[in-house]
Amino acid sequence: MLVHICCSVDSHFFLQKLKEKFPNEKLIGFFYDPNIHPYSEYQLRLLDVKRSCKMLNIPLIEGDYDVENWLNAVRGYENEPEKGKRCEICFDKRLEVTAKKAKELNEKTITTTLLTSPKKSKEQLEKAGEDIERKFGVKFITLDFRKGGGTQEQFKMAKEDKLYRQNYCGCMYGLKKQRDEQEREACELFSPISNQILPSSIEDKIKLYQKRMRLEEKGIPYKIKRDKFLNYRLKRALVKIEKEVTPSYFLSYSFLKRKYTKGKIEDLINNIYYFNREEIKIIDLSFFNNLANTSFKSVKELIFKPISFEKELEIRFKIENSPCSLSPIIVLEKRELFGKKIEIICDSLFYQDVRENLVIL
Repeated sequence: MLVHICCSVDSHFFLQKLKEKFPNEKLIGFFYDPNIHPYSEYQLRLLDVKRSCKMLNIPLIEGDYDVENWLNAVRGYENEPEKGKRCEICFDKRLEVTAKKAKELNEKTITTTLLTSPKKSKEQLEKAGEDIERKFGVKFITLDFRKGGGTQEQFKMAKEDKLYRQNYCGCMYGLKKQRDEQEREACELFSPISNQILPSSIEDKIKLYQKRMRLEEKGIPYKIKRDKFLNYRLKRALVKIEKEVTPSYFLSYSFLKRKYTKGKIEDLINNIYYFNREEIKIIDLSFFNNLANTSFKSVKELIFKPISFEKELEIRFKIENSPCSLSPIIVLEKRELFGKKIEIICDSLFYQDVRENLVIL
């Protein structure tokens, strides 16, 4: 039986139930999910599915990440609600590719772990499966493992086996709608041009779950614990000196209430330039290198080869001597700043978030 897999939280439970129900059936996992956005989230879910299948001794095949074809298929249905027409199209496409893969492998039966997802319509999936069965001649197995406390058992199993528990279905449209309802930005879709790994970002989670697997390989016991914290994203930042844009680097947690200000330097004390508004501080690259023990030759190099987020916070603390500082701290190339008209844009976002941590026992 070829089993379409959407994520480890659903598949880990579903596959074990399948084994119980069909003890003589050889199960093959098929991860085909071009609906998952962004690509880093796709990689994270695939990483966890690989671990789950390895734990269950089930072979796994990865399908193509043909995201452009998926986007074309759902064009015009971007604003549909969860369990709406877009989901129907998504199911049809993924099950169609699963059926084609089954025929290629000479497998006569397919099913999908989507059937156990509490966020999905069982009726929509059954209809999609029936259509695929008629069109391709492969049998689609419909199973309901949700009832009788199945969903609670599924989530308990996910926690016990330390699975990655995503907090949105997968596609960017569903994510945006969900975050709008929560009155939050869809920060999962943010990606800094610097490629710096930000706290609780998808890339940060990939690092954590890769480390989890290394610990398991070495037999080192651990637990995954969660902490609340105030997260930060810089959406846009710019410095103009005498109306000319100059390369600039804004340290994390820099914040301007009105996002824009203009003024002049009023003091230079201990290598820190003090702006006459908004508690802004400017340092030149050589002083930054001294604080960070780095050797960047230009601000542009700093932008595209940044230090870690945690190191930035250390630099901020050295300058502000406060763990709660939100003053904009900006790194510029060394130049004369006194008497110059300076314009600053800093559009940043703060939000309550949760971060997972590995605690080694």
